[in-house]
Amino acid sequence: MGIFRRPRDTSATAPPAVGEFWEWWGQARPTIESSLAGGPGGQEAGEPPGEGLSADIVEELSRRVHKIHPGLQWEIGGAEDRAPSLTLTGGGDPELRGLAERWVRAAPKTSGDWNFHPARQADPEMLSQDLVLGDHEFDLEYVRLGMRADAGRAKVHITAYHPDFLFVPEEQQRQVASHVLDWALGEDDVARWIGDVTIAMETPIDSLPPAMLGAVVEQVAEPFGEPAWLSGEGRTPRGHPARVGARFPLHRQDYPLCDVHVAISVPYRHSNPDRLPVEPSSGALHAFEKKLAKLGDRAVLAVRETGDGLRVFHLYADPDSGVVGELDQLAAGWSEGKAKVASTNDPGWKALAPYRP
Repeated sequence: MGIFRRPRDTSATAPPAVGEFWEWWGQARPTIESSLAGGPGGQEAGEPPGEGLSADIVEELSRRVHKIHPGLQWEIGGAEDRAPSLTLTGGGDPELRGLAERWVRAAPKTSGDWNFHPARQADPEMLSQDLVLGDHEFDLEYVRLGMRADAGRAKVHITAYHPDFLFVPEEQQRQVASHVLDWALGEDDVARWIGDVTIAMETPIDSLPPAMLGAVVEQVAEPFGEPAWLSGEGRTPRGHPARVGARFPLHRQDYPLCDVHVAISVPYRHSNPDRLPVEPSSGALHAFEKKLAKLGDRAVLAVRETGDGLRVFHLYADPDSGVVGELDQLAAGWSEGKAKVASTNDPGWKALAPYRP
């Protein structure tokens, strides 16, 4: 049983560059709007982000985004019939999702008609356009997706095909697949529900156009409208039985501000010969867990491990919400021994890897 013992670290994750960005944006927005109005109406698939902007604005916008984090990317979108939008994205990297979320929540309320997004949004209209990558133009009408539902992992595995894949390198093949999935579902739903993505040189059997992907994902997601738990058994380091429960599925995108892993180790006094809890300890542990469930989106219980007279609750918490202090107080009120709270920054939720199916 993997008991986490880590030093306390609950520092906020939004760097000063976020505030500096929005201060600059307020000054630069009129120039940006003027540049966009003078350029082509909206972006075509495959055009550089911010097409129509001056080279100086593109360079400054990139510099300020990369000052927030060098792994972040930006895109400006919008057409003649839609409000302009600015998207900051980590490209699906879970470690950057919380940072992009903090950026968008810090946006000024007086930003005209602009929309701001912390991840690429679904845009089904783009699936009927041409995508230019390098010197090759892909007609996306010819894309077909093989879709295999995996109920055990709550994922849809994808096999992507385009007839032009025969003529381009693997990097471009995967770029086409990535763009198509993002436009079909949106970046967050791709992270939630898409599993393995492979490239095909021939049309997959029973393949469908990308526009059908949303309906397939809905079927896979439908059974998980309410939180569910997976349970397992193992052995503690001392050789006694251990029980593990893991919330499933649990998506990083549903709790974008929860960057801190918190492990609460709670001892219990009353146990059976296998050192597993019995009443009244089992009832007290259940009551403790119910309190954890009332923390809302400030903290989410992900895993519980039990064995050898100890239950460890693994949560992910928003470090800026004050909830870690509440967890300290909750642990201090435990009456069956000294409960311990350890926390560390884990924006990629790497600690959950051993518990995922």
